[in-house]
Amino acid sequence: MFENKNIALALEENAIRRGPHPAIIEGAKTITYQELDPMVRRVAGHLADQGVGEGSIIGVCLPDCADHLMINYAVARLGAVILPLDWRWTEVEKTNVAAFFKVSLIVGLPESELAAFSFISVDEAWHEAVGARAPDTACASGGDRPVVLSLSSGTTGRPKGPMMTHAQFTARFVMQWVTLGFNQHDRYLSATPIYFGGGRSFTMGCLFSGSTVIMFPPPYEPEELIAAVVKYEATTLLLVPTLLRRLLEVPKGNRPLLAGLNRLLSTGAILHVDERAAVMSHLNPNFINYYGSTEGGGTSVLLPKHTGQAASSVGEPIYQTQVQIVDDAGQEMPVGEAGLIRYRSPGVSDRFYNDPEASREAFRDGWFYPGDIGKIDAAGLLYLVGRAKDVIIRNGVNIYPGEIEQVLLNHAAVQDAVAIAWPHAGRGEDVAVFVVANDGTQEEDLRDYCRENLASYKVPSGIFFINELPKTALGKIVKADLVARLGSNK
Repeated sequence: MFENKNIALALEENAIRRGPHPAIIEGAKTITYQELDPMVRRVAGHLADQGVGEGSIIGVCLPDCADHLMINYAVARLGAVILPLDWRWTEVEKTNVAAFFKVSLIVGLPESELAAFSFISVDEAWHEAVGARAPDTACASGGDRPVVLSLSSGTTGRPKGPMMTHAQFTARFVMQWVTLGFNQHDRYLSATPIYFGGGRSFTMGCLFSGSTVIMFPPPYEPEELIAAVVKYEATTLLLVPTLLRRLLEVPKGNRPLLAGLNRLLSTGAILHVDERAAVMSHLNPNFINYYGSTEGGGTSVLLPKHTGQAASSVGEPIYQTQVQIVDDAGQEMPVGEAGLIRYRSPGVSDRFYNDPEASREAFRDGWFYPGDIGKIDAAGLLYLVGRAKDVIIRNGVNIYPGEIEQVLLNHAAVQDAVAIAWPHAGRGEDVAVFVVANDGTQEEDLRDYCRENLASYKVPSGIFFINELPKTALGKIVKADLVARLGSNK
C-alpha cells in the first residue's frame, strides 16, 4: 500500500498518470507533473551534494513559493527530515529552533543565513546548479521513517516538535480525501503560509494526489484574494479566522463573495457561532471548520449540516479517528460530562523529538492528549470547554472558561470574550473576563446576565472591556498578554 512508501514516489506516479496536468501555478509560470518530478529529483541531487542523506534534519526557511514545495519533497525523497522554519522569525528565534533540533543544513533566502549553521541560499546560483544536474537521484524508503518535524508551541521557551513519518503523513492525506472531499481535480489556492501545519499538509497532499496548487502567498488585501479565487478558478481555500473576519467586512453582492469554491476551510481557532453563520452566508455556504493539532492532525470537522445546538460544537470525528473524554486516570467519562480529550488515528504522531518528558505527558497508551477539555454529546459531537492548563480553580471547584465565554457571547452586545484565572489570596483563583462589546455596554448588565445563566460560583468577579483581544496569526487568543494586565484580586 502507498502508506508504506516514501511520499515522493507519488510524484513519479503522477508524472506518468497526470503528465501535462498543472501541478504548481506561480504567477505566469506553470509547472506540470511531467516537469515536477524531474525537478524534485534534481533538487534532491543538489542537496545530496551538500551532504544531505537519510535522517538529516534540514531547516527549510523560505516564503511560500514553488521552490519551497519542491524542496520539501526533495528532502523527503532523500529520506531526510523537514524542519519548517518561519522565514519571518527573528535571527534569535531561528537560532533557538535550529539549535534545539540540531539541523544538518538550512535552506533559505540569502538574507535568512545563520552563521552558526551550514546554510545554502536559494538564489540564482542554486537554480543554475539544480538545472545542471541529472534527474537521477534514487528515492529512499519511507513508511515508518520520519519525514517532518513541526513545531507545536511557537518559538519561545523550549520548542516541541512532533516527529511525523511518511506513513502518518500519508494517512493525513487520506483523511483529507475522505472527510474533507479533496480530490485530484481540485485547484487549491495556497493563501495560508506553508510553514503552518494546515498549509503544509494541504499543499503537499494536493501534489501527492495529482491536483493543482496555486501559489498566492500573503500579504494581500481581501479584495485581491476574492479576485484570485475567480481568476484561478480555485475550488479549495484554507483561511485562518483573522482573515475570514477581514473578508466579512467586504461588501457582499448578489451572491457569496467566494461562491465558486467547492469548500472553504478554516483551522487554528474556532469561530463563534454567529461568525460561522456570517461566513456561510457572506463568503461560502460550504464552510468547514477543522479542529485538530500539529501533533495529531485533524480531530473533528464541523460541517455545514451541523446547525442549531450542534453549531457550537467542533463537529464529528474525522475518518479513522477515535475520540474519547476521560478523567485524570484515563477512565472514560459519561456522555455529556467534561474531561480530558484524547484521540488516536493513523495520522497521529507518537512522540516529540528529543523531549521524552513532554512525550510521556502527551502520548499515553497509544492515545494523544492535546491538553484540551471537552465533552461528547449523545450524537457523538465534540464540544470544547477549554484548555486543561486554563481551568480556573475557585475555592477548590473546577470552572471551565469556555462555558463562561459561551454565555457572554450569547449576549447581544458582546462581540468577543475570554475568561481567565485571576489570582486571589483567599479563594485561590477568581474568574476574570475580557470582553469586546458595543459602546455603552455596562459591566453590571453583563454580570447580571451571567447570574441568570451561570451558577453563582462561575459568575466573573471582574469584567474588563477591551477594544480587541490579542491574537496570533492563526486567530488564537494570547491569554498571557491578558494575564499580564491583571494584578492579584484581594
